[in-house]
Amino acid sequence: MSRAGNRAAQATVSSIVNRSLVAIGLVVSSVPSLPTRAESAKSSRGVVDRVVAVVNDAVILDSELSTRMRVLVDDAQAITDPNERSRRIAKLHGQLLDQMIADELVVQAAKAAHVTVDDSEVKVAMDYIKEQNHLTQEQLEQAMAAQGVTRDSYRLDLIRQRAINMIVGAKIKITDEDLRGRYRELEQRANRVSKVLLAHILVAIPEHATEQQRDAATTKANAALARIRAGESFAEVAKGVSDDATTKNTGGDLGWVASGTIPAQWENVVFAMAKGDVRGPVLGAAGLELFYAGDVQREALPPFESMKKQLSEELENQQLAKLRTAWIDGLRKAAYIDIKGP
Repeated sequence: MSRAGNRAAQATVSSIVNRSLVAIGLVVSSVPSLPTRAESAKSSRGVVDRVVAVVNDAVILDSELSTRMRVLVDDAQAITDPNERSRRIAKLHGQLLDQMIADELVVQAAKAAHVTVDDSEVKVAMDYIKEQNHLTQEQLEQAMAAQGVTRDSYRLDLIRQRAINMIVGAKIKITDEDLRGRYRELEQRANRVSKVLLAHILVAIPEHATEQQRDAATTKANAALARIRAGESFAEVAKGVSDDATTKNTGGDLGWVASGTIPAQWENVVFAMAKGDVRGPVLGAAGLELFYAGDVQREALPPFESMKKQLSEELENQQLAKLRTAWIDGLRKAAYIDIKGP
C-alpha cells in the first residue's frame, strides 16, 4: 500500500466513526456489557498500568493515552526548536486527555441508558468503510493499527455516537417557523453569489512554524492589507508580497471560482464578498490568505419548499452540536474526575 494510500485509509478510519451509525442505520440490541479498560488491562498484561485519570468508577490508563498520543505527535516531533516542540506536545497531551475523559463520560451515560452495539453491527460498519473507500481487509487493518484503533475501541466509538444520537438527538426540535426564519436570513443575502472572479495574496507559514514565525506572517499579511486599504492596487501588492509563485506575477489571479471548488474554510469568506471587496487574513493549509473579488456572479435563491430538507439538516446539525456540548458539560459537572500527576 502506498504512503498516500495508507494516509488516506487512516484518515478514513478516523473520520468515518462519527458517520457510521447514521449512514448504515444501526438499531439498538441487547448484548453483555464490555469489560472496563482496567479489567482489559489486567487480563491482557497481568498488571495494572499507571492511572492518569479517574472518571467516576472508571480509569484512563497511561498505556492507552500513550498509544493515542503516538498517532498525534509525529508532526510535533519534527519541530526543531526543543521548547516549541515540548510546548506543542504538552498541549496535545492535555487536549487528548480531556477528550478521553469526555469519551469515557459518554460511554458511562450510554451504559446507564442501556445503549449497545453488537459484533454484527461493528462488522457491518467496517464493511461499509471498506466498500465506500475501496479498501481491502488488509488495508483497513493496517490503517486501524496505525491509528491505534482496535475492534473494541471502534465499537465504543459507535456506542458513543449512538448514545449522542439517542439521548441528545431526541431533544432536537426544528419547527416550520425555524426553517422559514433561516430562509429569510438567506433571502436577505439573496441573489446568492455563485462565482467569484478571485485573486489572492499568500503569506506562507512553514509546516512546523514557531510562534515567532506565525506572528511574523500575521504582521506581513496585515501590512499588505493596510496598503490595499490605503489605495494601492491589490494586483501590485500581490506581485510584491505574495509567496504563491504560480500566481504572483499575474497579481494573484485565480480566475472564476465556484462554490465547492475551494477549501471549506474559505467558502464563507469568499462567497460573502461583493465586487471590489478585500477580505482576510484567512488561515489556510499553506499560510495566511488575502482575497480580492474582481467581480461576482449571482444566482436566485431557490424556493423555500425545495430547500426545506437542506435547511432542516443545517439547523439539526447546529442544534446537535450545541446540545452535545451542553450535555457533556453537564456530565462533567456531575462526575467525579481526578487527573493524576506525572
